[in-house]
Amino acid sequence: MLRLAVLLTTTCLGSAAMLLLGRALLQQRPTLTPGVSASRLERIWRLDPDPSRRREAALLLTAKASDPNRQRQLLQNQGWGQAPLAAVVLKRSAQLAGRQGQQAKAERLWLQLLQRFPRDPASADALYVLGRGQAELRSRLLAHFPAHPAALAAAVEQGPDGALHLARWGQRWPGAATVMRQRCETNTPPLAVQERDSLAGALAGLGLTDLAKACLGEGKGSPATQLALARNLLHDPAQELMAEAQLLALAQRQPQSQEAVEAVRLLSQGSSPESLAALDALPTSLQALAAVQARRLQAAARTASPEAVLPKALALLDQWRSDPASWELQWQLARQAALADQWSVAQRLLSAPGSEEGRLPVALEARRRFWLGLTQWQLGDQTQARATWRALLIDLPGGYYGWRASSRLGTDPLDLVVGEPTRLRPQRWHALDSGSQELDQLWRLDQTLEAWERWRLKQFGKSPSEPRSLLVEARLRRAVGDHWTGLGQLEQANLRLEPRHCSTVQVLERESHAPAFVAELEEASRRSGMPAALLAAVAKQESRFSPAVQSPVGAVGLLQLLPSTAAELTERPINTDVLKRPGINAELGALYLRQLFTRWPNQPLVAIAGYNAGPGAVAAWVNPQLEGLPEVWVESIPYPETRLYVKKVMGNVWSMQAPRMPMCRQLSAPASGQSPPPSTPPG
Repeated sequence: MLRLAVLLTTTCLGSAAMLLLGRALLQQRPTLTPGVSASRLERIWRLDPDPSRRREAALLLTAKASDPNRQRQLLQNQGWGQAPLAAVVLKRSAQLAGRQGQQAKAERLWLQLLQRFPRDPASADALYVLGRGQAELRSRLLAHFPAHPAALAAAVEQGPDGALHLARWGQRWPGAATVMRQRCETNTPPLAVQERDSLAGALAGLGLTDLAKACLGEGKGSPATQLALARNLLHDPAQELMAEAQLLALAQRQPQSQEAVEAVRLLSQGSSPESLAALDALPTSLQALAAVQARRLQAAARTASPEAVLPKALALLDQWRSDPASWELQWQLARQAALADQWSVAQRLLSAPGSEEGRLPVALEARRRFWLGLTQWQLGDQTQARATWRALLIDLPGGYYGWRASSRLGTDPLDLVVGEPTRLRPQRWHALDSGSQELDQLWRLDQTLEAWERWRLKQFGKSPSEPRSLLVEARLRRAVGDHWTGLGQLEQANLRLEPRHCSTVQVLERESHAPAFVAELEEASRRSGMPAALLAAVAKQESRFSPAVQSPVGAVGLLQLLPSTAAELTERPINTDVLKRPGINAELGALYLRQLFTRWPNQPLVAIAGYNAGPGAVAAWVNPQLEGLPEVWVESIPYPETRLYVKKVMGNVWSMQAPRMPMCRQLSAPASGQSPPPSTPPG
C-alpha cells in the first residue's frame, strides 16, 4: 500500500512538472509579428495548442488578407474570452458582415460587442453603428469615447449641434471646420461667451482667421484665442504689422500669462523694425526674457559684427543655457561669423558655456558639432576637427551634418550616379514600445488602425509635446497613412529630443527616413535612372509623402510639380488630378531631376537647389566656393527656404542610403533636465 501511495504521488508530481515545463516552453516560443511568414502563421492558426496564439495568428493573417471571405474564415470563433483582442475580433467581424450586406448578423455582433465590452474602445464603433436614429446611444458615444474617431464622425453628422464637441476634441477632423462655422453663423440657441471663444479658438487653430474673427463678433477672445489669431496673421506679409500690434497688446495686458511669454517669443522672431521697436514697449519683466535679449543682439550684429557683440552674446548663452532663443542666437551669430570668414569668433560661439555634449536637441547638436569641427579645420587644427567629426558620426550619423562630416573625413560617399536605377533599403518591422501593453500588442498583430484609435482616445485627441510620445504617435499616424502629420511630428521630436536618450535617437533616425510609396518610387527610378533614395528624399521634403497636397503656388503631388512643368516634360497639358497619382508624379519628378543633374553633373547641391528655386536663379549662385567650402556655399544661398531645402533633401538622401544607426555613448545630462523645444527649425 505504501509503495502504491509513493507511486501515485510520484506520478502526480511528474505530471504537474511536465505541465509546468510544457507551459514554460509554450511561453518561450518566439513572439508573433508581421515579420513572420504567412505559411508559418497558417500552421499556427490551424495547429497550435495555445488558443491565444491561434487568435494572434488569425489577426495577423487577417491583416495580410484582402479577400473578405478569407478574413471572415480567419476570425471565426476567435471572439472568445474577456481579453481586449476578443473585442477587436468582434468589431472586425461585425464590419465584415456589414460590408458583405449581412446586416442582421452585423447587428448581432455589434450588440454582443457592446454587451460584453461596454468600456472597450472597440465599442465606440458599436455605439456609432447602432446609434443611428437612437439619441441615447449617440449620447453615450460622445460621453464615454469623446476623442474616438467614431465620436467625431457622429459629431459631424449632428451638424451645428456637434460643433462644440468637435472644437474640444477634434477640430481637425474632416468636416469639423464646416460644422463649427455653421454653429457660429446660426447662433441657435445663442452661444455663451465661452462657447464662442471655444469655437473661435478652434477655427483659429486651423488657420481660418476670418471665420474665427466672425465667430468672436465684438469679443476679443481669451488670451489663447488672441494668440492663435495673431500667429495666423504673421504668415501674411500684408497683415504682419497688425499681428505684431496684437501680440504686443496681449503681452501688455497679461504679462504674467504663458500666452504673454509666447507672444514675446513670436515678436522676437520678427524681422521688421516695428517688431524690434515693439520689444521696447514690453513690460520690464518680459524685456528680461532671453528671446528679447537675443533679438536685440542679432539686430546689433547686423550693423556691427559678430565679434563686436561677442562678449554680450557669450554672457547671454551662459545665463540662458536651456532657452531655445539662446540656441538660435548661437547659431545665427556663428553662421554670420563663418560667412564673414571670422572663424575664431564662430569657434568661440560654438564652444560657449552650455554647449556641452548632450545638452542641445538632436538636430541642433548635430549642427553645432559639425560647424565646430569646420572652425577647427579652418583654424589649422585638422586633428581635432577629424576627432570632432568622428564623434559626430558615432552619436548622430544621420542627416545633412552626418553626410558633411563623413564627406570631410573621406568616407561613405553618396551614391548619386545618374543612369543607374537603384532600390530603396528594405524596411523591417519594429516594435512600437509605447509603454502600453495593449497598444504594443495591437501594433505587433498589425492592427494599426485599432492601435491608433486607442492611442488617440488615450491622448484625449490632443497632440503630445514630449519627444518619445511624439515618436509613438508619429509612427501610428504613418501606419494608417497620415504621413503629413506623422513626419511633422517626427520633425518636432528631432527638435526636442536630447542625444543622451540614445535608444530613442536611434528609433527617431530610423523612422524619420522610412519612405512611403516604395513601389512607385522604385519604378520611377527604373524608368529614369535616378537613384530611388534621391526621389524619396525629395518626396519627403516636398510633400511628406502626401500625394494630395497642393501648395499655394499650385505645385501638386508627391514631388510637388507645377502643371506647367509637367506639361513641358510630357509635351501635353496635364491636370492636377493626374499629378496626384503617386506613380505618374514620381516619374515626372524623376525626369525633371534628371534634367537638373544633367545640367550640373557632380554638383548635387546645385541641382537640388534648382529643384526648389528654379534653375535660372541657381545658375547665378555658382561660384568657386562650392568646391572648397560647400557648406558655406549652402549658407550663402540668398533664399532661406532654398537654403533649408537643400540641407533637408541631402540629409534625407544620406540617411536613406546609409545603413548605420547612432551608437550609444554615455553623455552627461544637462543640469536642468529635459530642454524646452526650440522656437524655430535648425538651419
